[in-house]
Amino acid sequence: MKKKFVGDIPLSGKRVFVRNDFNVPLDKQQHISDDTRIREALPTLQYLLEQGARIVCSSHLGRPKGEVIPDCSLKPVAVRLETLLKKKVRFIGETVGPAVEKAKKALKPGDILLLENLRFHPGETKNDETFARELSRGIDVYVDDAFGAVHRAHASIEAITHCVPLAAAGFLLKKEIEYLSLATENPPIHTVVLLGGAKVSDKLPVISHLLTKVKTLLIGGAMAYTFLKAKGMKTGKSLVEDDFLSMCADLLKRAEGLGKTILLPSDHIAATKIEPNITVRVINPGEDIAEEMMGLDIGPATIEAYCAELAKAELIVWNGPMGVFEVNTFAAGTSEIAKAVAASKATTIIGGGDTVAAVHQAGVASRITHISTGGGASLEFLAGKKLPGIEALTEA
Repeated sequence: MKKKFVGDIPLSGKRVFVRNDFNVPLDKQQHISDDTRIREALPTLQYLLEQGARIVCSSHLGRPKGEVIPDCSLKPVAVRLETLLKKKVRFIGETVGPAVEKAKKALKPGDILLLENLRFHPGETKNDETFARELSRGIDVYVDDAFGAVHRAHASIEAITHCVPLAAAGFLLKKEIEYLSLATENPPIHTVVLLGGAKVSDKLPVISHLLTKVKTLLIGGAMAYTFLKAKGMKTGKSLVEDDFLSMCADLLKRAEGLGKTILLPSDHIAATKIEPNITVRVINPGEDIAEEMMGLDIGPATIEAYCAELAKAELIVWNGPMGVFEVNTFAAGTSEIAKAVAASKATTIIGGGDTVAAVHQAGVASRITHISTGGGASLEFLAGKKLPGIEALTEA
């Protein structure tokens, strides 16, 4: 960690503004259906309470686009946070203004205040300096613990750091940086990066950057078909991003020149439609996919080859499912890979909402070393990009 960390700062009596990621799913009754992100915030908040800080929590929820949308209110988060912390959490239905300033001033050491959804204010996503200054009023220390949002240059993430005496990383942000850095800074020789999902365009920057760092990349999901078409295979109706064919061909050539391995699926589970009870066909190694069919999962030979690579690994980084795992007919590839990742002796890091859902579906989430809270942020980090929310923190 080259940035200030909250654990190294005197905090007693200080007013601390914490940027959290409480962007949790809510059902139609406004009940939280998954509180993982709130639980991940607890170590930092509990530490601040122990230190006697006066805490102002903040977050976005959904995409209200600068308007007040009652269904995106953080009130249910305040209720859940209070239960988890076993401590009164005061909620205020505003982000800035006289009522907020009064509430901030009234905070005693060990008190917690949660502001309303930051994105109800149009200045948040515009990285507006005036809004950031209002958020920072009366604040002694800023703590960023919202890894899922650090790739956004927003007012509560970037601009606010220029308005406070000190900006530090929270426990969650520090943990995310340290785990993901394992893959980007001197990774072990036997590091395996496993990438899947629909769009190859989302993952090309990651592949390009990690080719200089790791020896083995395994590709699955629909994104594999752009690579396979670039190699001359007929892919039928499989999802292919034609605009990226030449980039995929270049990356395969580059990997060969660097002595690196990019493994692509050799066999496929294909069907004419994405339906639960559809008849499927196994496309064997060396065969093309028929015109009317699409590849929807990796086949048994690919599963076996990928599992063999994963068994040898010291570090595994996985982002993106191997097929349309939401439909049982096409879930076997992702499920078997999830079990192989969990069974490995390697340090295992997983990112991306679908991949996290897949390890839970396979019942192996508890055996993964680190499950990242940020899909887009983890991809940008792995692509070697500078993330505004991390860059803006005070140097250690």
